Amino acid sequence: MLNVVLFEPEIPGNTGNIMRTCVASNTKLHLIKPLGFSLDEKYIKRSGVNYIDKCIYEVYENIEEFFSKNKGAYFFFTRYGHKPHSTPNYNEIKEDIYLIFGKESTGIPTTILKPYIDSCYRIPMTDNVRALNLSNSVAICVYEVLRQKNYESLLFDEPHKSKTFIEDTEN
Repeated sequence: MLNVVLFEPEIPGNTGNIMRTCVASNTKLHLIKPLGFSLDEKYIKRSGVNYIDKCIYEVYENIEEFFSKNKGAYFFFTRYGHKPHSTPNYNEIKEDIYLIFGKESTGIPTTILKPYIDSCYRIPMTDNVRALNLSNSVAICVYEVLRQKNYESLLFDEPHKSKTFIEDTEN
């Protein structure tokens, strides 16, 4: 199973967008407190559109509770990583995959990362920015895992149209 973990997310719009990405990709979301918002805020609902009720997610009091309840392969995405996000061969992983992202302002604390330094990755970018937007980073990493797994269990065609919808339309 593919999982996204948000360590102390601060911006409701980002979390709403990530919830939508999780629904679109059959990914479970894990939220580690404290959250910088309430999960029932209108901002989350706006960015998640009408998909939030379909999002499978769990909330944890702290990172220790998360680690104690979730075993699998952990991948941390941080500016401190020295390998690109596309480095792991996700097809070789037979246990649950956890993509772990830090809070928007400061990321994941180094005290959490240090024991997992070999599992820290970075999305390559120029030296003009410190980091990408959190929801963009999550989407990039989730879809890299899915790309490597040939988008298993995802649709290649829109479910509500025929496969020849464009071909059948008149100009």
